[in-house]
Amino acid sequence: MSDFFIYAIDFLTSLFLLALGIIVLVVIYFYIVDVNQNKHAIRRNYPVIGRFRYFFERQGEFFRQYFFAMDREEMPFNRAERSWVYKAAKNVDRTSAFGSTQSLDPAGTIMFMNCAFPTLEEDAIDPEPIVLGEQSRHPYTAKAVFNISGMSYGALSKRAVLALSRGARQAGCWMNTGEGGLSPYHLEGGADIVFQIGTAKYGVRDEHGQLSDHKLKEVAAHEQVKMFEIKMSQGAKPGKGGMLPGVKVNAEIAKIRGIPEGKDSISPNGHPEIKSVSDLLDMINHVREVTGKPTGFKAVLGETQWLEQLVALIKQRGEHSAPDFITIDSADGGTGAAPQPLLDSVGLPLKESLPWVVDLLERNGLRGRIRVVVSGKLIVPSKVAWAIALGADFVVSARGHMFSLGCIQALQCNKDTCPTGITTHNPKLMKGLDVVDKTQRVANYNKYIHYGIGLIAHSCGVNNIRGLNRQHVRVVQEDGLSQTLDEMYAHYK
Repeated sequence: MSDFFIYAIDFLTSLFLLALGIIVLVVIYFYIVDVNQNKHAIRRNYPVIGRFRYFFERQGEFFRQYFFAMDREEMPFNRAERSWVYKAAKNVDRTSAFGSTQSLDPAGTIMFMNCAFPTLEEDAIDPEPIVLGEQSRHPYTAKAVFNISGMSYGALSKRAVLALSRGARQAGCWMNTGEGGLSPYHLEGGADIVFQIGTAKYGVRDEHGQLSDHKLKEVAAHEQVKMFEIKMSQGAKPGKGGMLPGVKVNAEIAKIRGIPEGKDSISPNGHPEIKSVSDLLDMINHVREVTGKPTGFKAVLGETQWLEQLVALIKQRGEHSAPDFITIDSADGGTGAAPQPLLDSVGLPLKESLPWVVDLLERNGLRGRIRVVVSGKLIVPSKVAWAIALGADFVVSARGHMFSLGCIQALQCNKDTCPTGITTHNPKLMKGLDVVDKTQRVANYNKYIHYGIGLIAHSCGVNNIRGLNRQHVRVVQEDGLSQTLDEMYAHYK
């Protein structure tokens, strides 16, 4: 027995010395490489040790998210918001104890004005369904207030798309395809579909990249496809087309989009055939005539004169020429790859664009004809209720539903390395996303958003969410005192 221990100790000692020798050789190699390269000053001045900078830089996001950031300070979504979504998706207790971690002092804080006589449970009613495109051949009656925003198959994995589609069907909400075309996974789930037509016309383009009426009819022939949305711009990158890295363009995605496999899929900045408000109305009416289904457009509002011109042209041509809906994306939107300057500094946030559009439509008698859909960081009930009070008919969210799928905000959506299998096509990573489990989580999240906005509405004394208006919400100003939304936006009317 003693011989065995002596042999084991000798073996482990030899193994340790071998490992130590390898480490020394690696350090010497890195030292030689670092002092002789001229691209990185840190590594040249501090060989070997300077390499740790890049390690800590990569790990910084992780440590900030899990160890150092407070509940309400992380971006783009803080821990409190993500935690609520996770709890709702998992159908676990969503209550908190010992008071809110949200301060009511900072400017911009939203506060709903509760009523002395809140709506009793027996008096509460579900919000009325809204019909979109009453003048089209196939109008769409939408029941859900909260729906799934545009996320392409390609940006998302097939398992993620399938879970979202099945969850949307279970929840009774619609799902937007994003600009990547209609995939089998959208259809297999059974959800109501809004087909998005991007600037590259993926899924409805001919061999020259132009809009194909034949393919439009093929897409519209699916009963699940309820509406068409022409994407003019999106929150992550206003003025820039969609971007899908070549590493994510596999054979199936290439076929659906009508593009080469393995090459970057970069859409044009805008629609080549839409250069004026007249062209936009022509395109809307053409798509609606070919498909027979409600048609609208999506845009991030920046310069506003074009929208005033659009409304004037609608009044000139007649209400039949109007879009059936307008989707307003906020400047702080965005799930996929985007250039940092556009991501950070271009476009208006919803707090300015939404009330401006709603009041423009009301002044021109078009509020009932054109429905307003909004998106952009609205993932918890209070934010959704705020948007409805400002005048939105519907709210759509991409990132909220990504969190319900299990997204951990790893910020790797554009790298094909998503650790949760949501935005990757790597089979080893995708296998972690269980479609059955995530389907239920998507449905739960959507359900509890509607439940939460109902709670807010009832506390304000209205019997359903659509009864909320600007007088029910106050916002803290720079002086620390609050104003109602009605007072804040009086100059828009």
